[in-house]
Amino acid sequence: MHILIANDDGYLAPGLAALVRACEGLGTIDVIAPEQNASGTSNALTLNRPLQVFEARGEPVRGFKVINGTPSDCVHVALTGLLPQRPDLVLSGINNGANMGDDTLYSGTVAAAMEGYLFGIPAIAFSQVEKGWGHLDAAAATARSVIDQVLAGGPPAGPWLLNVNIPNRADAPALPRLVTRLGRRHASEPVIRQTNPRGEAIYWIGPAGDAREAGAGTDFHAVAAGAVSITPLQVDLTDHAGRDGWARRLGAALGS
Repeated sequence: MHILIANDDGYLAPGLAALVRACEGLGTIDVIAPEQNASGTSNALTLNRPLQVFEARGEPVRGFKVINGTPSDCVHVALTGLLPQRPDLVLSGINNGANMGDDTLYSGTVAAAMEGYLFGIPAIAFSQVEKGWGHLDAAAATARSVIDQVLAGGPPAGPWLLNVNIPNRADAPALPRLVTRLGRRHASEPVIRQTNPRGEAIYWIGPAGDAREAGAGTDFHAVAAGAVSITPLQVDLTDHAGRDGWARRLGAALGS
């Protein structure tokens, strides 16, 4: 196999090196990651300046390619000119913190995997539920086990995208695995207003809201119950159920 691995925490993040180690033996591995932490950048592409690529030195990142851009930049550039051949699988992570519910819309980790999916390549995003890299080796072993299960007997046909959230536990590889749907969060906490040394107002985006829809079947419910959450994702944002109503309201024909 030929595997492309990216992340959003930056090329020096422990979760990236752990995922690369976990994938040893699966085939050829290319690592292309952001120079800086790019959490929360979603699917952003850098269009207002050129991007630079350099090779990281020193262990454990020797040989990693680094791009001064977003996670989506990394995968996009890799697939459209940087790599000599198209990968069979795109992996992203392991992220420092959960990507569940509404988080997936903002997540650079999910976006990097989604960029591969948009190019027709199967992809998986991996995250640890809590920040701090606790029991990272167990999370990496869980990621490898999930990959092995997905690929057993040949990967599923067609492009697909999985979002995996792993509890920070030493026994993570042995935890049950649930195929879930995305939950929902409450609105984000208010912005935090501060004053810089020049007396100017500055604002920090507030913390994410608590889980609002976390019932059975959701990713929030799964990890709260001590399971690994695996959510199949798609990109179609169409409100299919609402199309008829909008066509009537707007006096418009319904597209076939």
